Amino acid sequence: MFTGIVQESGRLTDDPMPSGQGGVRLALGHSADLGRRLEIGASLAVNGVCLTIVELDGDPPLGSVVELSPETLSRTTLGALRRGDRVNLETALRVGDALGGHWVQGHVDGVTRVVERRDLTDHRVLAFAIPPGQEPFLVEKGSVALDGVSLTVSALAADRFEVALIPHTLDVTTLSRLQPGDPVNLEADILAKYMHRMLAIRGLVPAAEPERGPA
Repeated sequence: MFTGIVQESGRLTDDPMPSGQGGVRLALGHSADLGRRLEIGASLAVNGVCLTIVELDGDPPLGSVVELSPETLSRTTLGALRRGDRVNLETALRVGDALGGHWVQGHVDGVTRVVERRDLTDHRVLAFAIPPGQEPFLVEKGSVALDGVSLTVSALAADRFEVALIPHTLDVTTLSRLQPGDPVNLEADILAKYMHRMLAIRGLVPAAEPERGPA
């Protein structure tokens, strides 16, 4: 479990490496402070995707390797990453940690794309397309995770939603580099998904069909 409060921006230290059975491994560079919170088998959110640490480099670790399954490659943007690309990193939530964002599982629902960018001095507004099937889970002033960043939906239309980025978010995450057309990983609010599922089972709302694969 995560909160969508990105701890730092890491980098790929190599291109994705095939791991057999259609999966790949990603080698990540990060700070010693973040490395001290990791161990083999631990969870790490990489651009909002919950992945398992399979290797650590150094003591304290300044790098780690994570495993991506074919399912992860088909549902997220991680397969397109290359050496030198920046990624948002967050270690798994510990008991006693501050809940500064919202409940984020690291289970991406699909890929969306930037449809508009508006720069407002040192702030920025980004608009994203709503992936098919995700309409019930987005509400104005509700929460959404984009590339692992917990954000508030600032505006909502039938086919798009907007988020407002403050200078701090632009400084510490990869969202500052986004341009129209760029893809991002989207995870809808888990509470909204459970509520919709309960209502759908009772026939009160139509069942939602999750998006499969990149948009």
